[in-house]
Amino acid sequence: MPEPEATIPDSSGRPVGDAPLEGFVIAIDGPSGSGKSSVSKQVARTLGYGFLDTGAMYRALTWWCLERAVDLTDESAVLAAALDFPLVIGTDPDDPSVTVDGTDVAGAIRDPKISTQVSKVAVVVPVREVLRDLQRRLITAASAAAGGVVAEGRDITTVVAPDASVRVLLTASEQARLSRRSRELHGADHADAVAATRSQIVDRDRADATVSQFTVAADGVTTIDTSDLDFDGSVAAVLQVVEAALS
Repeated sequence: MPEPEATIPDSSGRPVGDAPLEGFVIAIDGPSGSGKSSVSKQVARTLGYGFLDTGAMYRALTWWCLERAVDLTDESAVLAAALDFPLVIGTDPDDPSVTVDGTDVAGAIRDPKISTQVSKVAVVVPVREVLRDLQRRLITAASAAAGGVVAEGRDITTVVAPDASVRVLLTASEQARLSRRSRELHGADHADAVAATRSQIVDRDRADATVSQFTVAADGVTTIDTSDLDFDGSVAAVLQVVEAALS
């Protein structure tokens, strides 16, 4: 699977992100802990499609800003960093690599210090516009390479890819989401683990909700509640929606 280089739009300001998406695109969004990342990867594997984690791009930009000592409260400085962001991202669901300026950051961007800071970058509207253009080009490139792509992120069905072939909102109760992320990060979902995880789930979603809608499905978006579904059941539910679209 090729790894498209994520380059920023040219200096002319040409609106490259407004071109129609090409190929079969499955867009999946939802709040933290709803299962969108793991489910999206497995759906992509099952179908033999490419995979794009748009949230990883915001995390990578946060890492880049911190590495360069950019003040995350200075929106102009964050935007300048976004316009000079040497990102290369892989679209193979079995190896969703993330490299910034030649450094592999796939593990580093999952560090709690990134998780607690990423919303400061993600809520900057001009930054979202820059990354939206980039994401649409990557989606089209991945779809062309693999015959289809699964793209996931908080505003993927409404802002980045409202013209996707299939749009799904994965949701779950707050308790289910907290339990899942606690098990993922701490190996347990007892009260202390859940409390330690809350800021990465509830607080981040609250901040991100100021600039994107990912809790209520827009028109034409199918909602799948995964609260009472296991992983396989969640994947099967998404595949059922895809199969209906393909048929």
